[in-house]
Amino acid sequence: MFAAIGIVVLLVMVFGGFVLAGGSLGPVLAAMPLELMMIGGAAIGGILIGNTMHEIKLLGAGFAKVFKGAKYTDQDHIDAIALTSKLMKLLRSEGPVALESHVTDPANSALFSEYPRLQSDPVVCNMICDPLTLMVVSSGTLDTHAVEDVIDNAIKTQLHEMDEPAHAVQTLADSLPALGIVAAVLGIIKTMGAIDQPPEVLGKMIGGALVGTFLGVLLAYGFAGPMAGRLKQVNAHDSQIFQSIKQVIVASLNGYPQPLVLEAARSGLPPAHRPKLTDLLDIMRGR
Repeated sequence: MFAAIGIVVLLVMVFGGFVLAGGSLGPVLAAMPLELMMIGGAAIGGILIGNTMHEIKLLGAGFAKVFKGAKYTDQDHIDAIALTSKLMKLLRSEGPVALESHVTDPANSALFSEYPRLQSDPVVCNMICDPLTLMVVSSGTLDTHAVEDVIDNAIKTQLHEMDEPAHAVQTLADSLPALGIVAAVLGIIKTMGAIDQPPEVLGKMIGGALVGTFLGVLLAYGFAGPMAGRLKQVNAHDSQIFQSIKQVIVASLNGYPQPLVLEAARSGLPPAHRPKLTDLLDIMRGR
């Protein structure tokens, strides 16, 4: 929502200020379609050259994130802590055999079914189930540090994929001013070929060429750059759910009491999205 509002504010302020300053939008609008064709076409070509189809699909999903915001809600973070805590409690109280059916087949798990949003999310399910499956097949004898290393590697890999669109958009933002200059240079070349024309004709042609530079800078710093920053913010928020899962597993394997396990997971969340410890304790007590 704020992204759409920001785009409207940007366009109104930039072009509105230009008009109020006495400028005419006619020459800008006349030159804009072809300038956008050159700049946008070069940008799309660069994206196709520098990425595989997998990254391009991620990029499309990344643009959607700019407007939709974070994937995981505050309730999802609470549910992830609660679900992982219940699974670890089951492991401690009843052993690996009791846990096996839940982590090897989460789609049919009674515990997972209490949290349908997480159950339908393969990324969260894998982040929880993969390390716990290791505990099951090893009969719970794995070293805690080894399990933590495995989880860290899984989180690192997942974050790398999540951040690919942000890196691509930032690269696009860095290249757009130069692509705008390319469009402007082509306009100047065209103008030089018509140097025998009257000044008023040459003035329009030069103005049209400068629109390319203007669009390149505007698209870079007004659109692509902020979008890349927003994507990084969204990914940082969503990644906290993986850290919470990790903290519950590691703290539980270290034998911490449940309140300390919950606090370890809760304290890693940003203050604005951090649930109360008492609320988590109530959830674990079935209240």
